Amino acid sequence: MKYYYFLLIYLFCTSCHKPGQQSSSLSGNKFNDATLRAIYTAQDEWQTSTLLPYLSHTDARYRQEAAQAFASVQDSQAIAPLTSLLTDPEPNVRRAAAYALGQTGKHAVEETLLAAIEKEPAVAVKAELLEALGKCATQKGLEALVKFDFSDPIVQAGQAWGIYRTHSRQLQYETAIPKVVSLLSTPNPETRLAASHFLARTSKLDLTPHTAAILTAVQIDPTPEVRMAAALALSKAKSVNLLEELAGIIETEPDYRVRLNALRAFNNLEWLQVKPIVWRALSDKNINVALTAAELISTKATPEAAPELLQKAEQTLRWRVRANLLATAMKLHPDKKQVLSSIQERYQQTNNVYEKAALLSAAAKDIAGANLVEQEIIAAQIPVIRTYGIEALAQLRSEKTFPAKQKKHFASLFQRVISSGDIAAVGITAGVLRQPELNFKAEYADIRFLKEALNKLVLPRDNEAYQEISKTVAYLEGKPEPAAPQNPFSHAIDWTLVQSIPADQKVSIQTTRGELVLQLFVEQAPGTVANFVQLAHTGFFNNKNFHRVVPNFVIQGGDPRGDGWGGTDYAIRSEFANLRYREGFVGMASAGKDTESCQWFITHSPTPHLDGRYSIFAKVVKGLEVLPLLEVGDKIMEVKIL
Repeated sequence: MKYYYFLLIYLFCTSCHKPGQQSSSLSGNKFNDATLRAIYTAQDEWQTSTLLPYLSHTDARYRQEAAQAFASVQDSQAIAPLTSLLTDPEPNVRRAAAYALGQTGKHAVEETLLAAIEKEPAVAVKAELLEALGKCATQKGLEALVKFDFSDPIVQAGQAWGIYRTHSRQLQYETAIPKVVSLLSTPNPETRLAASHFLARTSKLDLTPHTAAILTAVQIDPTPEVRMAAALALSKAKSVNLLEELAGIIETEPDYRVRLNALRAFNNLEWLQVKPIVWRALSDKNINVALTAAELISTKATPEAAPELLQKAEQTLRWRVRANLLATAMKLHPDKKQVLSSIQERYQQTNNVYEKAALLSAAAKDIAGANLVEQEIIAAQIPVIRTYGIEALAQLRSEKTFPAKQKKHFASLFQRVISSGDIAAVGITAGVLRQPELNFKAEYADIRFLKEALNKLVLPRDNEAYQEISKTVAYLEGKPEPAAPQNPFSHAIDWTLVQSIPADQKVSIQTTRGELVLQLFVEQAPGTVANFVQLAHTGFFNNKNFHRVVPNFVIQGGDPRGDGWGGTDYAIRSEFANLRYREGFVGMASAGKDTESCQWFITHSPTPHLDGRYSIFAKVVKGLEVLPLLEVGDKIMEVKIL
């Protein structure tokens, strides 16, 4: 029986041969073909009129690639011809068309997909159609997905992913929940993974009636990725025995990601109930679990815990945990001066700019620390410290308890930081100014400083800040919110470079915690890979920091500023190949479609909510054990093309 399940997994993987994954020689890749280069160039330049004729090409490979291209271009003009391809004689073409139609997210294709599902004979294509339906579903589409009863494991997985994809469409899920819970006990791990993520990520579900089934999945499922998602789903269940069961999981579970999500499942429980377990978790051997415990404390601890928080902050050697505990103490402790003194002492002792930045964030949890933060951001020459400080003050100003006597001073401060022209200062502060409840319209009779700051920004480099300040200007002038600016096409694919990259090209990333080896997906994301390789050849990534680490989500690096707001002077296009984010997959950070530059991230675990929204261009093939060790501020010492 065990052999049968392994065979099913193998068949699923081989039948899911993704569009654009033709085998290539070790010394080259598929882009030796001039027609494929033409198709991908048209995709990169959004040339729908050039792509459309390829959808009826006599060569099925070109029809497939053109259909796949529209998954990235997402032009509604292609819906009708893509629909015609759902009856193409070649399964790979039909599958590419189904994926591209799903990427549109349009309700209008729901009926088309439903009809195609009924007629489709190929299991991999049927699975793709089911998932595409979920991306476009109305309530009718969801109900259809729930009613289907498939025995084939590949099709069943497609059904489960289809139901999962509806989770962001804000539908009624009462009938879906029992179906999804039943899928948790199927033999196919892919089906169980999709089901567990639906339960974990769909908002406003009451999973109390299904607590036992979900708990069983957390405790005995052989796949840690399923266990961790199911553990998070338990945050939506209420049961008298749940606390005890979760505590047992946290104590005994070998995979840190499951322990971490079990902690997150405490969200609906009272502080006194969870306090002993959370205190112990602060000492977990994995930094991500300890940090999650500290973050949970920040949302649950009561003022009575403040002295103990300060004590534990002094005892821990982990600076991110300590900064979180000090931040919570700053909120809760009656003696603000005592906490602020501890923060200042640590601030003076450390040379770690990320720790300094985190300590400024801690100080700004109360108005008593605002002066310290303001002084440091004015004096700071390092973007990380300045950005964290401004972000902390912006959050402080957004608090309902913010003192009225400080409002004019903060209005003046925000005007100064925006006028500085720093893109992070502009982007962060502008977002605060348009919060209606803060009434900044009354503070700024003259908003020329905002327009002047806007005029200094350069697209595509400053896209995120540009969007924020454009919205704020419109809000303060009483105008409708403007659409996001369309980035100019400024970075064509270097096809000479692409053709020189083997299909199995490896990259070594030397970090302060160990080596990561990536395999680049040049055949699926040629523009993204060429951009990464080009930057690597120039040493662009060397000595940069991992500036963002979110436990059991991603580590992120490649930013020349080190604060998440840096980029190059150009942007590249999004490339949405039919790939899924799993543990160790590498994607491009962005401020929206087609705004990618130089920042990239690596996933700790499956993150299906990123699929089809952030370009995947590589995966870790060696060094997965290094990922959970990496922390904010760790260095990318060298990126070398092997």
